[in-house]
Amino acid sequence: MSTLSHLFDVLTTPGIIIAAFAGVAWGVVGSSMPGIAASITMALLLPFTYGMQPSMAIVLLASAYFGAEYGGSIPAILIRTPGTNAAAATVLDGFAMKQQGRAGEALGISLYSGILGGIFGLAVLVLLTEPLSRLALSFHPASYFALGILGISVIGSLAGENLIKGLMAAVLGLMIAAVGTDPVTGLNRFTFGSPELLSGIPPILVLVGLYALSELMTSASEPAWDKADAGAAKIKFPSAAIWKRIWPAQLIGMIVGTIEGVTPGAGGTVAAFLSYNEARRWSRHKDEFGHGAPEGIAAPETANTTVSKTALIPLLGLGIPGTNSTAVLLGGFLIQDLIPGPMLFVQHADIVFDLYVGLGISVVALWVVGYAFMPPCIWLVNRPKSYLMAFIFALLVSGVYAIEYSLFQVGVALCFGALGYAMRYFRLPFLPMVLGVVLGFLIESNFRRALVLSAGDYSTFLTDPISAGLLGVAAIFVIGSIVGHFRARGKAAQGASNSHIVKGHS
Repeated sequence: MSTLSHLFDVLTTPGIIIAAFAGVAWGVVGSSMPGIAASITMALLLPFTYGMQPSMAIVLLASAYFGAEYGGSIPAILIRTPGTNAAAATVLDGFAMKQQGRAGEALGISLYSGILGGIFGLAVLVLLTEPLSRLALSFHPASYFALGILGISVIGSLAGENLIKGLMAAVLGLMIAAVGTDPVTGLNRFTFGSPELLSGIPPILVLVGLYALSELMTSASEPAWDKADAGAAKIKFPSAAIWKRIWPAQLIGMIVGTIEGVTPGAGGTVAAFLSYNEARRWSRHKDEFGHGAPEGIAAPETANTTVSKTALIPLLGLGIPGTNSTAVLLGGFLIQDLIPGPMLFVQHADIVFDLYVGLGISVVALWVVGYAFMPPCIWLVNRPKSYLMAFIFALLVSGVYAIEYSLFQVGVALCFGALGYAMRYFRLPFLPMVLGVVLGFLIESNFRRALVLSAGDYSTFLTDPISAGLLGVAAIFVIGSIVGHFRARGKAAQGASNSHIVKGHS
């Protein structure tokens, strides 16, 4: 009865409902602008979550993630420019359907596949709540240290093709996390005499700078996107024949989205292309893929929105953000003085419950917003790009300043924006650096606390069963990443050698 009464309280309190609708609306509108990915759409909201109730802030950000994964399909279908990286798979058949005069049908398949993926992903997320809450009671400082090491160990899968660059980014993040006050002795370190740095560098400044500001700097040098045809963008509900044809592809999207969502480093982009490929493999209409196949929209869009829910599993359960978007959501948790991980289910079970209810409301919100916000999305796509970029920049700067009314923090965010621009130029991945910033304090503080409790006995990390298990998994990740890295280099070298031989014979 207590759960039902809490549910009734949440549903009769307008705050969570408003946050869910506002988050979905902002996610759809933001990601409908090409280049403004889901993580950037969320990062724009971060400064404005200060002062909000924790439940509302988290629901707002999580709903924006969900809405953004759908919103990226709008420009993908209408102007052949994906709003998010994951929507790149939707371009293949979505724009082809638009050229055939079936834009409304394509948008309808995208919307309802997204809703279906959101419902399924939320069900998977909720079903894992009880196991994670039981696990929460068994964690000690040694376990938390091992958990941080596990988080750092997934850098290999997050670094893309270059493991060295991923490690460089992670070390840079750990260095940033060390700025401030020593967690045990209380001594100042790396503050360079600045009192503003005594409490460290807030992760929100790192996230806003790396993702949002650097993207604006990059977009400023790129050409404007095409214009959308407002008359061809009326959403149409899929017919019974279309539903019969696309449900296997949607099922594939749900399965792939679940697997990729709980896998750190995978995310919506990998899930979208894998589900697209598997849908084509099992389809009876293989020849239509790339030329307007409905399955080519249903599979990746279902996978995208499934990931937006299942990607929260490693974040909530282990405190490990496996995607850029969940890294931004982690920043939202930290702003509210909440630490995602095992103890979240014990200390703040009410907020977790509110999040689940808010995510359920966001599914309904996507159906409403999907229809109501199509005209504003098209209007935004057709605005001059320079005006939009200037507006977003002003929004970011004012939001960062409003956090503590500090020009120093604005300067720090701009510095990280410049750093992010340089990292994009040298192709250094962002997520390993974010992991270093977020997990640095967790690793250091719990490592030293564990040694204090064990009187300096390092074997405590192996005698604790949870710690030993997590360290073992971390070792597997590290070894697998190293082996995969050298295999990739070997294949690349062999390919280059074969190409040279062919050129020599020619």
